[in-house]
Amino acid sequence: MKIVSLVFILFLVSCGSKQEKTLPVVKKLTESVYASVTIEPDSLYEAHAVVNGILERNLIEEGAFVSKDTPLMHITNSSSELTAENALLSLQLSTSNYQGNSTVLKELNDDIKTAELTLRNDSINFKRQENLWNQNIGSKIEYDTRKLAYQRSVNQLKVLLNKFNRTKKELQTQAKLAQNTYKTSKINTDDYTITSKINGKVYALYKNAGENVTTMEPLASVGSATDFIIELLVDEVDIVKIEKGQKALISLDAYSSTVFEALVTKIYPQKDSRTQTFKVEALFINMPDKLYPGLSGEGNIVISEKNNALIIPKEYLVNGNTVLTEDGLVPVVIGLQNLNEAEVIKGIAADTEIIKPE
Repeated sequence: MKIVSLVFILFLVSCGSKQEKTLPVVKKLTESVYASVTIEPDSLYEAHAVVNGILERNLIEEGAFVSKDTPLMHITNSSSELTAENALLSLQLSTSNYQGNSTVLKELNDDIKTAELTLRNDSINFKRQENLWNQNIGSKIEYDTRKLAYQRSVNQLKVLLNKFNRTKKELQTQAKLAQNTYKTSKINTDDYTITSKINGKVYALYKNAGENVTTMEPLASVGSATDFIIELLVDEVDIVKIEKGQKALISLDAYSSTVFEALVTKIYPQKDSRTQTFKVEALFINMPDKLYPGLSGEGNIVISEKNNALIIPKEYLVNGNTVLTEDGLVPVVIGLQNLNEAEVIKGIAADTEIIKPE
């Protein structure tokens, strides 16, 4: 029995002698949050057509620098062009009817002049007959006949004047409607030329001449030529630690030997349900010489920093809050942490040798 116990003790000593040991180190510790990185141009957007048609031609090439309102491509649609042409003809006809020598208005105006002459004549005849009647000259029938003719002339002139004004107003309304229709068709025709909304660069063209175009499909990708945004995807467990203005250290695959500094400028509140991440934007403090959309890399967003912190490797922690020493397991209080290291606030000293757990 004593021999078995002795062998067991020797086995423990043998195993313990093989375990790695280390001492805590006092140094600066930076706590950061890891994020995947993608580079995108500022103000990047996809240009869509507002009408359906056929792409007649692209007016620029990929990589071209453009100013705001620069035409990018032109779409054709024969039915819309015919609609615009018909609207123009209708406008010209309506305008001519209203402002020009309209046959309808001219005929009414001639009828009014004739009615005015008839009224003047009937008025004279009635006044003359009325004066005779007041002098008991002439018959009652003649008087009534002249009076009736006069009243008819008055009424006829009123009818013609009302008809003239009503017709003129209708023609005016028709001309206005035709003008609005033409403006609408002209706007629709103008919509067949897609223009840039910003000063920037054309990064992609998605259609070739002759292809069908719909309002649902993007035709081009346009963004800033000089300003770029760093898009960082942060895990949902870390997003609560992120604040605007925090520093981010960016490593790009295209610049593998360089670390770039950036500042967090925007935090998107909506989580991506597919990746379970939140999008964060940052801007370079010192931007690389060349950048392209889609460049990828890694980033570490600095949460906090502390000088003269007592640091141990995280792999020496047992259950996240104890360390193994020659005297056994010792509880510790952990402060700042990064991916590989942790600060020990309480529990061990700088000269406490700790053992790496199996």
